[in-house]
Amino acid sequence: MSDSQTLHWQALSRDHHLPPFTDYKALNAKGTRIITRGEGVYLWDSEGHKILDAMAGLWCVNLGYGREELVEAATRQMRELPYYNLFFQTAHPPAVALAKAIADIAPAGMNHVFFTGSGSEANDTVLRMVRHYWAIKGRPEKKVIIGRWNGYHGSTVAGTSLGGMKAMHEQGDFPIPGIEHIDQPYWYGEGGDMSPEEFGLRIADQLEQKILEVGEDKVAAFIAEPIQGAGGVIIPPDSYWPRIKEILARHDILLVADEVICGFGRTGEWFGSDYYGLTPDLMPIAKGLTSGYIPMGGVIVRDGVVQTLNEGGEFYHGFTYSGHPVAAAVALENIRILRKEKIVERVKTKTAPYLQSRWQELVEHPLVGEARGVGLLGALELVKNKKTRERFVDADVGMRCREHCFRNGLVMRAVGDTMIISPPLVISEEQIDELIGKVRLCLDATAKDVRG
Repeated sequence: MSDSQTLHWQALSRDHHLPPFTDYKALNAKGTRIITRGEGVYLWDSEGHKILDAMAGLWCVNLGYGREELVEAATRQMRELPYYNLFFQTAHPPAVALAKAIADIAPAGMNHVFFTGSGSEANDTVLRMVRHYWAIKGRPEKKVIIGRWNGYHGSTVAGTSLGGMKAMHEQGDFPIPGIEHIDQPYWYGEGGDMSPEEFGLRIADQLEQKILEVGEDKVAAFIAEPIQGAGGVIIPPDSYWPRIKEILARHDILLVADEVICGFGRTGEWFGSDYYGLTPDLMPIAKGLTSGYIPMGGVIVRDGVVQTLNEGGEFYHGFTYSGHPVAAAVALENIRILRKEKIVERVKTKTAPYLQSRWQELVEHPLVGEARGVGLLGALELVKNKKTRERFVDADVGMRCREHCFRNGLVMRAVGDTMIISPPLVISEEQIDELIGKVRLCLDATAKDVRG
C-alpha cells in the first residue's frame, strides 16, 4: 500500500478508535502500525514490511496465519446456522461436539465445558461458578479467592481483581471484595540469594499462610496460571507446584488453573496442567482454542464440581455468544488439525527443545541476565549487571528493545525490562534460527543505545 493509505488508516485510528492497553496521547503522536496480512508465522504491514510474529498474535495464533481449513469451517457453519444461543434448554451440534472434543484432550476427570466469548469472560465465570458451588454445598461463607501478584486473568472487573497487576488495580479501585493475593514465584527478579528450590517452597508456603490468615472456612479457591504469561513468562521453580498441591490437599479449597495462555499445546503438552501434573477443579481456556481466528473461551470443569452444580437449580450466568456455532466450528477444526498433524507432539519432541537450546545461547549477550523458557515460551531478562542482576534505571530498556524489534521485522513483547516470546506452534527450526538472529540484532542495537 502507499504511504498515503497508511496515513489514512492512521488518521481513522486516531480520530475514531480507542485500542486496548494504550497510552492514547503517545500513540496519537506516533501513529498506529497497520497490519494488513498474515501467512504462516509472518505478518505484513501497510508499508509492505515482513514481520516474524514471535508472539503468535496475542499468545493465540497457534496454527499460524492463513489456514484455509479454519476459514472454510467458519464459512460452512455460517451458511448452515450462523447463530443461535444456548439459553432456554437449547443446544446446537457445533457446541456439544466441541465440548466432547475438549473433554477428550482435557486432564482426566474433566468432562464438561461452560463456553464464553473470551478468557476474561471465562474468569468472570470462574468467580461466579466457584461461589455458586460452595453455596450449593451449604458453605456460602466460602467466597474468598486467592490469586497472585503480577498474575493476569483478564481485564474485566472480575478478571482484573483476580489478577495481580497493580497498575490495573489503581484504575478503578480494584480488587473487588473477596479477593486476596500472594507473591509470584519469580525467582530471578525476587529470589535474592535463595536457591530456586528454596524460593519456590517459600513462595508456595505463602498460600497456606494466607489460607490460615483468612480462614479456611472462608477461602473458596486458589487461581494461578501454570506459567505466568503476561507477567513476563514467569516459570515457577520445580519445587513450587508440588508444594502448592500439598497445601491444597490439606485444605478444602478448589484449584483454578488458568490455561488461557498455556492451553492447546503451548508447553508441549495439551495443557500446562499436564506439564506440571496438576489436577485442577476448573480450567479457564481461550486463545489457542480457535488459534485466535475467532473469539471464544470457556471453563473446563471437573466432574465432581459438575455433580454439585447439578444439585443447585438454575445457574444465573451466561453470555449471548456462549458456544457461538461459528466459533465452535472453528475450534473443532482447530483441534482436529492439531491432532491430525500431531502439532503438540512435534512441539514437545522437536521445535520446543530446539528453541530452548537456541534461546539459552542468548544468555551470552552482555545485556541478558537470564534466558528461560518452557515449550514455545521464552523470556530474556535485560540487566545492567549480569552478576548482581542490577536493572537499568530510567532507561526504558525493554521498550527500546521492542522498538528495535519493530524496525527489524520482529514482534517480541516487552514486560518492563523482560523480553518475551510465544511464537506459533507451527514455527519451523529454520524460522527459529531466523528468530534468534533477529533477537541478537535487536539486543545489539539496544546495548548500543544504553551503553554507547
